[in-house]
Order: sequence, then C-alpha cells, then structure tokens
Amino acid sequence: MLSVPARVRLVEVGPRDGLQNEAAPMATADKIAFVDRLSDAGHAVIEVSAFVSPKWVPQMADAAEVFAGITRRPGTRYTALVPNVTGLDRAIAARVDEVAVFAAASESFSRRNINQTIADSLAAYAGLCARAREAGLPVRAYVSTSFGCPFEGPVDPAVVADVCASLLGMGAYEVAVSDTIGIAHPAQVARVLDAVTMRVPLERVALHFHDTRGTALANVLAALDYGITTFDASAGGLGGCPYAPGATGNLATEDLLYMLEGFGIETGVSLDKVLAASRFIEPKLGHALASRYAAAVRGR
Repeated sequence: MLSVPARVRLVEVGPRDGLQNEAAPMATADKIAFVDRLSDAGHAVIEVSAFVSPKWVPQMADAAEVFAGITRRPGTRYTALVPNVTGLDRAIAARVDEVAVFAAASESFSRRNINQTIADSLAAYAGLCARAREAGLPVRAYVSTSFGCPFEGPVDPAVVADVCASLLGMGAYEVAVSDTIGIAHPAQVARVLDAVTMRVPLERVALHFHDTRGTALANVLAALDYGITTFDASAGGLGGCPYAPGATGNLATEDLLYMLEGFGIETGVSLDKVLAASRFIEPKLGHALASRYAAAVRGR
C-alpha cells in the first residue's frame, strides 16, 4: 500500500517560473491580479517574480511593480528568485518575504544558464546567503537538472546530493530538487532521494517536477511514498525551459490538487479558486493551458 502524509505543502511558482518563459508580453496589472487570485486560493507560499536582468528575462522586468501592487494575505509568504546580490538588494527594497537561488547539478547547464561553473555559482551564493541572513530573509534553493541535463544527459545523483548539501550548508532552509526538463520517472525518484537524504535531512527537501513526458504526478506519488511533503506546482501548468526545446510546463497545481484531494491529503489550497486564477490568466497567454484538470472541466 502507498504511504501518504496527512498534509502536503505546496509552493506556487506560476507567477515566476510559469510566466517567465511566456512569449506574449504580460501587463503588470494582470500579473498582480493573478497573484491576488492565487492568494485568495489559500496558498501559503507564492513565488511572485524574479529580480533578474530584463535583458535576459524581459517578462520579469516589472518585479518591483508587481510586489508593490499585490494585496498581501496574512499567512502567505511572497517570494522572489534572485541570481546575485544586486537582485537581492532589489528584492529587499521590494519587501519580499523570502528569496530563492538556483544552482545546477550539471556543469554544462550551469555554464549555459548563468555563465558560471557549479563551484563558482556556489561561491557566489554563499555571499548572497550571508547578505540575506543580515537582512533577516529566509533563502530557499533550487537544484536544476537533478534528474537529467539537456546537454549532458544523465546526472549523477551524488553530484545532486553534493550541491544540495552545499546550499543547505551556506544557509538555505530548503532545497527544491528540480526536474528542469521533465525527464524524471518514478524509478529515478527514489534513487535521487536516496543519494540526497544521505547528505541532508528529508524534511528539508522539496521536489519540483515538470510534466514534459507526462510523469509528474507519478513522480509525486513515488515521492509521497518516500516521505516528501513539499512540492512546487504552477497554476494551469504554466512554464517550460528555454534549454529544453518542446518542453511543457511545470506540474499543474490543479492536477496535483485533484490527486491529493483524492487521497484525502490536506493542502489548505482551494482547487476551484486555483482554477479560477488559471482561467483568468489563460486569455492573456495566446494559448491553452497545459493542465489536464483545467481542460477536463473547461465547460464547467
């Protein structure tokens, strides 16, 4: 029998990881309204935007304006991705509740994505974590390409574990082990988690799945059985990866909620209200959302 927890914590990444790869320009007011609808759904953590160079990620150029415009719900943490100390300073000025950093478990991906080796990126994040600590900001960390790299192929789980341990050691409170290109399958989940949890506590590990090959929910089931209780998800299945041509988006929040509710697992998040948020943002995108649940109830 599958072992499942009584409660699961969701990290909603649609406004950042979801929207950042969208081609259609998105109005700041629409981003604000999207975040507010996700707040109303009961999310405890929403990744609102990223303080990155608008040259490289133009969709996130209005991060400060979005943070200034959202209605902050008591009990919800509003977070942002930051690549460096400059981004961190901008995030502090915008009164974010938490920041996230991103390292890779593949040298090729690290060089292509941030133009640094893994070691160089970790050295930079050590300084960033120290600065965040001075500002009283919690730091969450992503480990990209934990299940496979678009340039190198298979990734050694021991390297994933090393990067996770380094990030926690410098002050991150949690690592999101990430399937950046949607290549993971359930048999891999335990293998990667076996390696990671030899180095870091299970309760400080989250999982971030993409659904490129349709295996994201199966991977969540494998992770639930392993004891993981924190998962990233994106309203409507928004997202993708510019380094994985044809890759679909993140695991859809609606699809995940539907499955978790079937098991009687509590999340504190309203499926109907997440669906309403997705339906609000869909006409602004120029394409249909990837969520299977949203498609199944489209006429409802």
